[in-house]
Parts: sequence; structure tokens; C-alpha cells
Amino acid sequence: MFARALAFLTANFLFWPTLIVVPMSFSSAPSLQFPPPGFWIGYYRAFFSEPNWTGPLMNSLITASCTTLLTLLIATPAAFALVRLEFFGKRAFRLLLLMPLLVPHIVLAFAYYMFFGEIGLVQTYAGVVLAHVSITIPIATLILTAALQSFDANLERAAASLGSDPLTTFRTVTLPVMRPAFLVAAFFTFINSFDESVIALFISGRDTATLPRQMFNSFSMDADPVIAAASSILFALVLAGVGMAAAARLVRARLAPAGA
Repeated sequence: MFARALAFLTANFLFWPTLIVVPMSFSSAPSLQFPPPGFWIGYYRAFFSEPNWTGPLMNSLITASCTTLLTLLIATPAAFALVRLEFFGKRAFRLLLLMPLLVPHIVLAFAYYMFFGEIGLVQTYAGVVLAHVSITIPIATLILTAALQSFDANLERAAASLGSDPLTTFRTVTLPVMRPAFLVAAFFTFINSFDESVIALFISGRDTATLPRQMFNSFSMDADPVIAAASSILFALVLAGVGMAAAARLVRARLAPAGA
């Protein structure tokens, strides 16, 4: 009982302050002010009409999408190797994959800035994507590894015994069973790339600035109230994603007894 009460208080302590941003996004004040003196939607119109915000938003969507695709292409064979194979240096390989989770992002950002500067990738989409991939691979690999450890390999053996080649077996047997794990890995990869700001401050430039970088610059330079609208939109998207996942689980649970 005490643990549940403590968890409830902790969750409220972390959650409710974020809701202050929502009424501030509808404020009519010329600066960030709470409580708002009046309400209007002008800052939302500015967010979707000003190039200073629409450009970084599109950059973040492009960067996060490319990061998700590249991360899954790398993390999938890495997870299969860690679960299915025995090779020399396996523990070192696992530690190497998890290293970006152990190193502060500011250290990684500085290292990437110096290295990418030498090869001309600073202020480019490729540089931002590669830097984000390095911090999302451990997350995707952990998710896929956990799913593979509970995967029944006899299903693949049965498909192979029926004459299925490895690619067909992966497409028709492994992928359908592992689909939830791939979706979760893609979701967390996309969110981590979309929300990342420290590395983006070092690597992205004016034309490749991401939304978190623009939000940081806006807050540090002029405290543009549009940042409240941007924060509220991101908050709503996260809630929508969680709500859709919960609704899908509820629908599947209700349809399962009916044999659907």
C-alpha cells in the first residue's frame, strides 16, 4: 500500500507540472505567463505558419523517420546475433552496443561534432541521422533481444523443414510473431530521435535544425510563447500514441473471446 501511494505521488509530482504548459499555449500574453490573462489560438497559428517552426518540424520528422529505418536495419541483425549465435567477443560486442546509454549525451555530442567536422557531416541531415542512430541502436537492440529470447525457434525450423528459404521464413513466420516488438522498437526509436536536443545543438545547422533545437533557441534567446504551443502539440501526440496503443490492446482483448 505504501509503495503504491509513493508511486502515485511521484507520478503526480512529475506529471502535473507539464500541464501548466497547456493553458500557457492558449495565453494572450505577449510572453510566457501563468496564469494566462486571456485565451486565444494565435500561437498555434504561428507554429503552423511561420517557417522558423514549420521548417524544424519537418526536419525532425525526416530525421526521426530516417533514424528509425536505419536503426532497425542495424539493430535487427545485432539482436539475432546476440541471441542466436556464439562468437568470440560476444560480451564485448554487447557492451559496445550499450555504451551510448552509459555515456552522457553532451560527451557524445562533442565527440560527434569533432569527428563529423573532419569528414564534412556537420550541419547535414546525414550527420544528425548518424548521430541519432548511435543513441537509438541500444534501445532497439534491447527490445528486440528481449523479444527474441522468448521466441519459439521451432516455428522457424518447421517452416524450413517444409522447404521455406530463410528470407521467406523471416517474412512469413518470424516477422508476424515479432511484429509487436518491431513496432515498439520503432516507436521508441522515433520518439528518442524526435525529442533529442543535445546532439542536435552540436550537429544540426540552420537548414537542418530540429524542433527541439528550435525550441531551445527560442527559449534561451527571446522566450517566444510559441514554444508553449509546440510543447503542447508534442505532449498531445505522445498521449495520442499511448492512447491508440491502449485502445488497440483493448479491442484485441475484447475480440479474442469471439475468435476474431
